[in-house]
Amino acid sequence: MKNDKLSTIINLFEEKEIRSIWDKEKEEYYYSVVDVIAALTDSPRARKYWNDLKAKLDEEGSQLSAKIGQLKMKAPDGKNRLTDVLNTEGIFRLIQSVPSPKAEPFKVWLSHLGKEEIDNVFDPSKGIEKMIDYYLKKGHNFDWIKLRIMSIIDRKKLTYEWQQSGVGTQSEYAILTNEIYKETFGLTAKELKEYKGLRKENLRDNMSDVELSLTNLGEIATREYTKLKQPTTKEEHKEIAKLGGHTAQVARKDMERVLKDNVVTSNNNLNYKYIEDE
Repeated sequence: MKNDKLSTIINLFEEKEIRSIWDKEKEEYYYSVVDVIAALTDSPRARKYWNDLKAKLDEEGSQLSAKIGQLKMKAPDGKNRLTDVLNTEGIFRLIQSVPSPKAEPFKVWLSHLGKEEIDNVFDPSKGIEKMIDYYLKKGHNFDWIKLRIMSIIDRKKLTYEWQQSGVGTQSEYAILTNEIYKETFGLTAKELKEYKGLRKENLRDNMSDVELSLTNLGEIATREYTKLKQPTTKEEHKEIAKLGGHTAQVARKDMERVLKDNVVTSNNNLNYKYIEDE
C-alpha cells in the first residue's frame, strides 16, 4: 500500500487512540492493528500480543493474514513508522479472534465511524451540522456558533492570502497569529490559554463573543493589509500582522474605556477543571 498524501487520523474509542488513515479513492479507513488490540485487550504489551496472534493466524492459514498491509503512521515520538493495518472489514474479522468484552461496543463504534466519514465526503453539510450540535451541547447559543463559523471562514481567507504571498507552513502561521494576538490582547496564544486555564483545548472555542469578534477583526485587518502591501519577507509579514492586531487593539481599548472594564477574561467554556499535582 502507498501512503501518498495520506495523513494519520487519531480517533478515540473509550479514550484510547486508534490511529487510522482515510483513503479518499477507496472511501475506507485503514486502522493500526496494534492500536485496536490495545483498545480491546488493555494489554500493556499490545505489540507482542499482536505478533503472537499474527503468527497463530499464519499457522492456521487464516485469510486475514493476506489482508494485512503496512502504512506509515505517526508514532508517539512524532515520527512516521510502518505499522500493520487492516481496513474495516479486516478489523471486524480480527475482532472475532480477540476475546474481549469490548468487542460489541467496538463494532458499533467502528460502524459509525466509517459511515460518518462517507457521509461527510458525499454531503459536507453533515459535518457542519455535527459541529453545530457539538457547540450546542457545549452550551453555546446560535449567535455565538454563527460567529465561530464565520471566524473559521475568515481564518481560511487569511491563510489563503498568506499562502499567496509566500507564507505556507503551520509554524509560520503560528508566528504571525501570535503577533496579531500580542497586539490585540497583549498576550500570546499560549499566554491566553494559560490565562483561561486551558491546555490542549481550542482557544477560540473558549472565547466570548467579544473576544472572538476582536480576534476576527485582527485577522480580517491583517488580510486586507496583506493584500494592499503585498509583503515579500517574514519581517514585512510580521509588521503587517502587528498592524492588523493594532486595529483590533484600538477597538478593544475603546470598548474597555466605555465599559470601564476588561473585555478579555479568564472565563472558559469547559465543563471540567484540572486538578494540579501537589
